[in-house]
Amino acid sequence: MGPGILRVLICDDHTLVRAGLRRLLETFAGIEVVAEAASADEAVFGARRAAPDVVLLDLSMPGRSGFEALAELRQACPDTAVVVMSMHDDPGHVRESLARGASGFVVKEAAPAELEIAVRAAAAGRTYLSPQVSGPQLFPARPQRGDGIAALPPRQREILAALGAGRTSKQIAADLGISVKTVETHRARMMETLGCRNAVELLRVAVRLHDRTGT
Repeated sequence: MGPGILRVLICDDHTLVRAGLRRLLETFAGIEVVAEAASADEAVFGARRAAPDVVLLDLSMPGRSGFEALAELRQACPDTAVVVMSMHDDPGHVRESLARGASGFVVKEAAPAELEIAVRAAAAGRTYLSPQVSGPQLFPARPQRGDGIAALPPRQREILAALGAGRTSKQIAADLGISVKTVETHRARMMETLGCRNAVELLRVAVRLHDRTGT
């Protein structure tokens, strides 16, 4: 396995679907399938064992749902990004997936190129949504910069405060006992929530928060 290889775990309860996804993913340069799973439990066990960069996770499986697996994956393997695959494109499924920590949502009827984009985006700490699910019905109103701080999870507010105090991602990672990649993932999600177009705008919000609260 060469340097820069993106390691992927596929979780789907259909053997033929997994086989097709494996063949497709391994046609993309720099992507390797390192494990497969047929259930939520297998996905969590496999991710702990194989430490993939990205998990491709089907929502509809027998036993525990993909939603349950997603929550456990984010807790057990915080440095592993999760891209949800689903036959359903309703906004409720998408919002629930993102709320539980997914880095992407791809409908199963998507073009093959979408899967590659989603996997690479997730590995880089960005979010990718299939065009079918990323319209106004999902995000009806984009928050103004800095207006959504109260909506951030506690860990992200903690990281935002540290940024405002002048801490770097490396310093914050050391302070909180997490990886730099996890800090960067939180930063990307904060930018999405707060409506920041780049890291400079996020830093301005963080500094304003620090000046206002002294934390």
